[in-house]
Amino acid sequence: MIVSAGVALLVAGALAGCSSGGDATPTATATRTVTASPSTTPAADAPTASATAPATSGSASGSGSGSGSGSATPTRCVAADLAGSLEAGSGGAAGSTYVHLALRNTGSATCTLQGWPGVSFVGGGTGTQIGAAATEDQSGPHPTVTLAAGQTAVAQLRIVSAAAFDTATCQPQTPDGFRIYPPGSKQSLFVEDAGSTACKNPDAALLSVQALVPEGQATS
Repeated sequence: MIVSAGVALLVAGALAGCSSGGDATPTATATRTVTASPSTTPAADAPTASATAPATSGSASGSGSGSGSGSATPTRCVAADLAGSLEAGSGGAAGSTYVHLALRNTGSATCTLQGWPGVSFVGGGTGTQIGAAATEDQSGPHPTVTLAAGQTAVAQLRIVSAAAFDTATCQPQTPDGFRIYPPGSKQSLFVEDAGSTACKNPDAALLSVQALVPEGQATS
């Protein structure tokens, strides 16, 4: 019994010594491992901060793209804001009469005209078209004409004498005047002129018109 008790004390002492001596190194190693692994987390967050920079740059360029807006430009002249008339041109030559078709801006706002007006004889007191509409004479300039209130654009209008055709071909008729369509418009205005003779037959074309230009610049 005495021997057994002594042995038991020796074994207990040995176990206590092994336990106290073996715990120091593993504990230190475990501590370093735990401390090192969290230190990688802030480094992984760094790209997240830099990734927001392009978004800020894109927002700035988007807001700048609309900075050029706000400049108003004149709109196209409409028939309701125009008054038409005929002005003397170069007179007559080779069986034709040349006059100037004038369109004046009667509105309060500046507007523009560009191109060839639509022109045709009308008659019968009803605005019924007589014969063929004017062809476009493209030999001259065709600028954009800006008309402030009260200003006028003009186009040379050539009227071939109905006498250039025999009566059967022409089927002559006295018109009330001209129907005028401003360029690009589906609305027309009327210009009175009973001094011409129209041909009812559309094959006997009498009219040709140049493009509108500022007043004073039409072909003589």
